[in-house]
Amino acid sequence: MNISVVIPNYNGEELLKKNLPKVLDELESYKNGKFEIIVVDDASTDSSESVISNFQSPISKLKFIKNKSNLGFSSTVNKGVSHASGDIVILLNTDVYPEKGFLDPLINNFRDEAVFAVGCMDKSIEGDSIVLRGRGIGSWKRGFLVHRKGEVNKKSNLWASGGSSAFRKTLWVKLGGLSEFYNPFYWEDIDISYRAQKAGYKVLFEPNSVVYHEHHKGAIRKTYSPYNIKTISYRNQFLFVWSNATDFNLRIAHIVFLPYHFAKALLRLDISFFLAFIQALFLLPKVIEFNSKSKKLLIIKDREVIKRI
Repeated sequence: MNISVVIPNYNGEELLKKNLPKVLDELESYKNGKFEIIVVDDASTDSSESVISNFQSPISKLKFIKNKSNLGFSSTVNKGVSHASGDIVILLNTDVYPEKGFLDPLINNFRDEAVFAVGCMDKSIEGDSIVLRGRGIGSWKRGFLVHRKGEVNKKSNLWASGGSSAFRKTLWVKLGGLSEFYNPFYWEDIDISYRAQKAGYKVLFEPNSVVYHEHHKGAIRKTYSPYNIKTISYRNQFLFVWSNATDFNLRIAHIVFLPYHFAKALLRLDISFFLAFIQALFLLPKVIEFNSKSKKLLIIKDREVIKRI
């Protein structure tokens, strides 16, 4: 299988210097097809472009695309995938680098034609410790999908992380790619993984495909305040429910429990929750438009998706 690695970048010059050579080294050992790397720059203001140009001369399989303005994660990744020629697209954030031998176990999962995505074992560097992440689980509770880290001893997976996972490109295109109303970040990878499973495809976790993830060095925490990050996360949580909850009981539960959630937010003086709801309402027309195109693919009930995990 041919592979395309898509790396979205925003002001990540130091991370690119450190991690891009490690990605190149791992890909050059791949013997079962062709490979390419596509770096998509989301209108960085640092020297990311010059860093990439230093790699382009000796490595002809490295492509660089630059957005004219800052678009956000979903739009940037979608642009990269649209230029990808590989059968499998691997998404790696700039703050992620692979452990030697991560590639073959990851790609082997795609021998099953029903597999849409496979998540890597994410050795998340958090302070002085490493936390094993990469497998997600979740449940519907009081009208929202509550997701969390799962144990890493099972293959089932609720979602494949947009920062360290592989995706089958034909199915990515069929599903319409990442939903861009989630820009600038968060929930877009959960969304496409969830839609894929409702369309009857598989999302897996591969514990033998290991990457290191330096979350604290990523662009989000350097660019956005904690308040803005929380507001965007809340907003996209609303959008996920409005976009994906099709079981009648889940829709009713969401409506019934909204006063409960508003009351809790008021008691803790969480103004960002109310702001997020208003922002989500303004994006509702985009959700409706996207759903009108994608709903015909859905064949699995919400409760069945969660049951499988």
